[in-house]
Amino acid sequence: MKYYKSVVFLCMLLVFSNCKKFEDFQVNPNNPTIADPSLLLPTVERIAFSTISSDAALASRYLVYTQGASSSQYYGWQRSSMNYGSITQVVKMEQEAARTGKLNYRYIGKFLKSYFVVNMTQIFGDIPYSQMMQSIMNNNFTDLSATQPEYDKQQDVYRGVLDDLKIASDSLSTDQVAIGGDLVYDGDIQKWKKLINSFTLRVLMSLSKKEGDAALNIKQRFNEIVSNPSQYPIFESNADNGQLPYYNITGNQYPYFNNNSMKTDFYLDSSFVDILQELKDPRLFVFGKPMPASALPADNFNAYDGLLGSAPLDYNTGKRGAGKASQINDRYAYEAINEPSVLMSYAEVQFLLAEAAVRGWISGDADSFYKNGIEASLDFSNFKNAYSSADIQNYLNDAAVTLQTGNEIEQIVTQKYISTFMNTGWLPFYEQRRTGFPVFDVSGAGMLNGGLIPKRWMYPTDEYTNNATNVENAVSRQYPGGDNINGVMWILQ
Repeated sequence: MKYYKSVVFLCMLLVFSNCKKFEDFQVNPNNPTIADPSLLLPTVERIAFSTISSDAALASRYLVYTQGASSSQYYGWQRSSMNYGSITQVVKMEQEAARTGKLNYRYIGKFLKSYFVVNMTQIFGDIPYSQMMQSIMNNNFTDLSATQPEYDKQQDVYRGVLDDLKIASDSLSTDQVAIGGDLVYDGDIQKWKKLINSFTLRVLMSLSKKEGDAALNIKQRFNEIVSNPSQYPIFESNADNGQLPYYNITGNQYPYFNNNSMKTDFYLDSSFVDILQELKDPRLFVFGKPMPASALPADNFNAYDGLLGSAPLDYNTGKRGAGKASQINDRYAYEAINEPSVLMSYAEVQFLLAEAAVRGWISGDADSFYKNGIEASLDFSNFKNAYSSADIQNYLNDAAVTLQTGNEIEQIVTQKYISTFMNTGWLPFYEQRRTGFPVFDVSGAGMLNGGLIPKRWMYPTDEYTNNATNVENAVSRQYPGGDNINGVMWILQ
């Protein structure tokens, strides 16, 4: 990881709001067109592994914002943007890998492309995929297949992603030229394999409603990975986490370090506090801080209370002003290092295995997987040893935490939800969307979108300007009610 401290990034990623404008792809004659893939990898890693988002935390009912009406908190968002700019950067790295004979970068590139594509299809549903990917790989941005690409069905997008992930895992090799410029695993190929296979398990579980789909073979693919650890290794401990560490060096610090808004405006959501209090979960002490009105010590569960994310702003500011709400813990604004940004964790893998065992996809003890995941999360979140090993064991043995017949999926997903606080991007929102757990409160009068939790984002306006026929076809075949945020995409049906 020493490389991370000293690397000088040679280019910043251009995040495209529309991937198909010809001028967006013009070559700048002042920039180099040939570069070793080791110089391109760090930039792409910084994008993919930077998953810490206050908007995702607000939408996932972890936090409440008190300086205005947040569309993420009140579910009033509308459109999002495509992210083919990131994919274009990855493809450039792959092309340089082929040119230099450093093939492992190509297979890491397949994983990174898959990660970005999955994010896009989870946002919208059907997306331009096969034609657009061909255009990017062939550096061809003038044909209609590039400027006006057809939209692939979500099922076909996932099939392509799963095939690419398998190729990446099967092809990465320690016999190839070593990986340099790697901020995440410092060139450790075995750990990259573990990440790719672990991420594949996440993708497969996100398709749980389609477990009978013969074209995707979801259960079979999941079992193939889990039952062949020598060929398809997965995470074995927190040491394998796919994460981006931070350092107390300008430019490499925790993203909300010294952020004034994070210092004053973000409070825990009461529904999240309720979950932690009911379970007597010591992570409450490192996620939040005691409410000012409480005279109780910081390790007393009664010292904490939250705000209601769905309530009007004046209700929350009134409760905040009375000192009856818990702010997010100071470490998120005052610690330059705090904790890493996690793309995927060992804890998540254990929760995936637990859910798969409950669903009958794999053999194994769901309770053991579940307890392993909880323990890993507690270890990861134990900031400056706020709780002891005995506290962790007591929590694991508590009756409220023990898996209960008939409630296994809810308990597993709830523990996964706790483990992803201020991490892993929009995963907790997507998991709630998939399973319904935990229940997100929408009872307050501040809610937008008719009091509904959105299921997606609308396609970018530029798509209607530059690719109207194809985007309209995609909308009509997916969403009878039109392009709106309540449309139910294929993976959720």
